[in-house]
Amino acid sequence: MKHLGRKILGAAVVVIVAFLYYYITLPAINIHSSNFWIFIFAAVAVIAVVYAVKKRLGRNELKESKVIKGLGGLLLLLILVYVIGTLLSSPIVNAKKYQKLLKVEDGKFTEDIEELTFDQIPILDKESAEILGNRKMGSMSDMVSQFEVDSLYSQINYKEKPVRVTPLKYANPIKWFTNRKEGIPAYIMIDMTTQTTELVKMSEGMKYSTSEYFNRNIYRHLRFRYPTYIFDDLSFEIDDDGVPYWIAPVKKFNIGLFGGETIGRVVLCNAITGETVDYAIEDVPQWIDRAYSADLLVELYNYHGTLKHGFFNSILGQKDCLKTTEGYNFLAIDDDVWVYTGVTSITSDQSNVGFVLMNQRTMETKYYPVEGATETSAMSSAEGQVQDLKYKATFPLLLNVSGEPTYFIALKDDAGLVKKYAMVNVSKYQVVAIDDTISACEEQYHDMLAKNGIGTENGQNTADELEISGTVTKIAQSVIEGNSHYYIMLENSQEIFDVSVAENIDIIRYDVGSQIKLKYKQGTKTNTVTEILKE
Repeated sequence: MKHLGRKILGAAVVVIVAFLYYYITLPAINIHSSNFWIFIFAAVAVIAVVYAVKKRLGRNELKESKVIKGLGGLLLLLILVYVIGTLLSSPIVNAKKYQKLLKVEDGKFTEDIEELTFDQIPILDKESAEILGNRKMGSMSDMVSQFEVDSLYSQINYKEKPVRVTPLKYANPIKWFTNRKEGIPAYIMIDMTTQTTELVKMSEGMKYSTSEYFNRNIYRHLRFRYPTYIFDDLSFEIDDDGVPYWIAPVKKFNIGLFGGETIGRVVLCNAITGETVDYAIEDVPQWIDRAYSADLLVELYNYHGTLKHGFFNSILGQKDCLKTTEGYNFLAIDDDVWVYTGVTSITSDQSNVGFVLMNQRTMETKYYPVEGATETSAMSSAEGQVQDLKYKATFPLLLNVSGEPTYFIALKDDAGLVKKYAMVNVSKYQVVAIDDTISACEEQYHDMLAKNGIGTENGQNTADELEISGTVTKIAQSVIEGNSHYYIMLENSQEIFDVSVAENIDIIRYDVGSQIKLKYKQGTKTNTVTEILKE
């Protein structure tokens, strides 16, 4: 009986240790998961230790024990399989397969990227969004003592607007214990064009989050639902009705045991109820913006650009090798979020040979062969214009301005607040426009393009001013960046004209039915009025 009891006790110890390790580390039960192999290594090692302790084996007895020898041999065999599997999955022996993981098409800049009006340009990076989010949270006296703002700040398209969303989280274990029954009551949403920050309160709290401690922790909840899935980084999004979801991409390994990582499936988890839906990547709903992380897409493009002539060429000769530049940003195109980054030669980072756009939902990738300054050069050029103020440039956003690839850069002070805006021509980064508002910066940039003969079409500069007159049929007012604007329409025209009150104060004299004559610069969705002319 004693012998049987010791066996049961030993088995129980192994099971308990294995369960605790699994519960804490949450490895996928999948041979493609490195964490699963580590779990197996640890399990074999624990079994060996428990057996040695139970048998009270000394040093000499350990060397002679057949069980210990067998477990040691098994452990060495598993490590050998893991090392060989890692090697056979690597680009060293699979360069062609890695190079073909990402399909890259040539794009047409002016067709693929439409011109944005200044009230559509997202001006906030994640760092600035965090400042606004923390300020908003600090003003909520009923919540600030119990919750903090999570640092996720996912960029998504919400009702055709670029926004950043992030959930709240429990401030500490005590606050979790006292609030877990009701859950997390709100999330923060920040409009990236207007900087409007909203704390969205829900009728029912989120029960599943990263700040839960046990089974409602989102990672543990997903692991127990899908024990074999290898999840990529989670993101937080809201659907068209404002319902919060966790987006969990599932990794797919296309080369050997551990290589050729892409995304094969996506699991959606309702943050309130914990309900999950599992989609194949091609069936993911349109409202989801992030299935592929930016880092994964950049890695895939670097494989495509560097492995054209094999692995060793990418290290030694480096013929025809291209890589992405340091950093990336995001563009909202047709209700999808695309990762933007420059492309440069691997042997030189002084200039870009083009840039690439990669869809975070579909992995669709387009390359644009536009030579010009790197993003860091453009940032330095913008900072040089305000060096006396010591403002720091954010990573550029790529815009289409009068058909010209243009870096849009926000300039921030030491507190992280946006103070000025810059537009830098990609091909000629000496052309730099800087002003306090986006509209003024855009107007200055148009003037600089005209003076430098950039952006001409059939001898006619695309930034040339036009005139129109007619009867006002519609008029609406809006406030953008703290400045009042009037949007008007004229009889016998479908065009919308944007009039800045600060620059054209006479607009307040006009109403529906008034006769008006305007000088304007043509845009894609609205035309910017530069002057109200006298009849």
